[in-house]
Amino acid sequence: MTELRNVEADLARFRLRVLVVGIVVLLCFLLLVARLMVLQVVRYDDLRAQAESNRTAVVPVVPNRGQILDRNGIVLANNYSAYTLEITPSRVDDLEKTIDALATVVEITPRDRRRFKKLQEESRSFESLPIRTKLNDDEVARFAAQRYRFAGVELKARLFRNYPYGELASHVIGYIGRINKNEKDRLDDSEDAANYRGTEYIGKLGVEQSYERQLHGVTGVDSVETSAGGRAVRKLSSNPSTPGDTVMLSIDIRLQKLVEDLYGDRRGALVALDPKTGEVLALVSKPTFDPNLFVDGIDYENWQALNESIDKPLLNRALRGTYPPGSTYKPFMAMAALQTGTRAASVIVQDNGTWTFAGHQFRSHGDQGLGPVDMRAAIAKSSNVYFYSLANDLGVDAIHDFMAPLGFGQITGIDIQGESRGVLPSKAWKTAYYKRVDQQKWYAGETISLGIGQGYNAFTMLQLAQATAILANNGVKHKPQVVIATKEPLTRERVPVAPAPALDLGYAASNLATVKGALVAVTTEGTSSRVFAGTPYVSAGKTGTAQAVGIAAGAKYNASKMEERRRDHALYMAYAPADDPKIAVAVIVENAGFGAAAAAPIARRVFDYWLLGQYPSEEDIAATRQGHSGPPIGTPRQVADMPWPGAAP
Repeated sequence: MTELRNVEADLARFRLRVLVVGIVVLLCFLLLVARLMVLQVVRYDDLRAQAESNRTAVVPVVPNRGQILDRNGIVLANNYSAYTLEITPSRVDDLEKTIDALATVVEITPRDRRRFKKLQEESRSFESLPIRTKLNDDEVARFAAQRYRFAGVELKARLFRNYPYGELASHVIGYIGRINKNEKDRLDDSEDAANYRGTEYIGKLGVEQSYERQLHGVTGVDSVETSAGGRAVRKLSSNPSTPGDTVMLSIDIRLQKLVEDLYGDRRGALVALDPKTGEVLALVSKPTFDPNLFVDGIDYENWQALNESIDKPLLNRALRGTYPPGSTYKPFMAMAALQTGTRAASVIVQDNGTWTFAGHQFRSHGDQGLGPVDMRAAIAKSSNVYFYSLANDLGVDAIHDFMAPLGFGQITGIDIQGESRGVLPSKAWKTAYYKRVDQQKWYAGETISLGIGQGYNAFTMLQLAQATAILANNGVKHKPQVVIATKEPLTRERVPVAPAPALDLGYAASNLATVKGALVAVTTEGTSSRVFAGTPYVSAGKTGTAQAVGIAAGAKYNASKMEERRRDHALYMAYAPADDPKIAVAVIVENAGFGAAAAAPIARRVFDYWLLGQYPSEEDIAATRQGHSGPPIGTPRQVADMPWPGAAP
């Protein structure tokens, strides 16, 4: 009986377990059905889209970058295609071992390795980085045959930026370089984020930077079917990219080359403007650099050579170099006197070679006086004494208020980024600039040297050129402009870039006539008359010599006893023809001494080129480079007959 009860109990427990298991199985089945309902019905559209994306990929199509041309259509920046060998560090187990193995297939130089290491430091590990660029056909074939050996290494066809004339006009054109982390973060947060998908290079300097949006173009999209391993199988659809606009500069590249040749190994800057429009005809900064070095990623040695050079080749002296203007400031001081009624042109000042104020003696012309001078003679013969006394009469704030609208110490607004403001001193400026209270007071003696373009004055050649152009254009001011037009890539339609509205500073015609007449006298009977002897046109100009370092009180300047980089700068401002100006220039040759000897000859040859179509002889260029020229030497050549750089004679 007991055994029967035990069997019944075991059967009851068994039935209960079967029931529990059945319920669990039923619940699991119901859960499976419910999950299938969710996947097949509720999330059908979403999962279908995901499935499609698993077999398709959206690939950005980077547009061809637009070309850069000079005003005559000469190509200054273009593109060419070539193969690169690229490594994605995150997909490589042993990077050094992989590079060593690659070096047995294609040439990889120490420079390539250093450049790759620099790029690796600046990039994310999952980015593809070039270890070799511009592979030839043999190298492409050798790697393709052994590609299976190198996981994480790819052969890619890319467009490369090319600057066909190397160092020529490099500060104007600029260069492109690989997008760094800061630039990528900025792009990701901008409205252009989508347009830069797949783009690895961006404008870094000059026109390449300032007109990046126009030059870049519009990124396209390809939809491709991919295999389970992610390899593209076929293209499903395509939305092609739109190439960037062609950008046309106001620069005459032949004139630019002439000026750079005339400087030779000397340092300095020149800006030439059309006074009636503000177009920049030449913008020279010497020394220059080769922008092609930056396209692939500059290596450490070249970067160190450029960045640490005492000559500072990366500094755009025309936009960012600030200098005291020296005596080139005197015509503007004269205009200030006339416009404010501080001094009439007929007032005579006795120039005995020195001028004393508050017990301090200010010198002029090596203590050799010019005798009695009026405003015209003071400009033509460059009397320091006349302008010492004039600065004292005007006062620092009156000088500041007159010079600021001319652009001195101001941002001109040129369409290239990075220009320096410089310093146009005033009492308020000194108070704001100096931290110590005892340094903030303006002393009357500090005003005196401002009259001859010294003291705290520090301006760019662009500012001096703009002020000269305003004077030449009878007081009408134009914003300097480098890009004058763009060309759409599809229609090839030329679209002019509208200049900014002109501003009339309201100078009296009689005052303009006085100062402009004195500037003509400089070239006909004054300090630059020898250089401009024999010209078929009449120009107007002013020489200048500016101190690079201060001279102790009582000491005399002796260039032969000074280290070269401590000697005076040579300057010249001018425009021509005097009666109908078509070009205005500002020139500085660093540490070259007198403006009449080193700077004015460069301006003369610029005018001869622009107005007469003449190109100096080789012997004349050589003499000008040495600062040993006056009027042109030898027989000038015709610009139209000159072969372009790299072309056969």
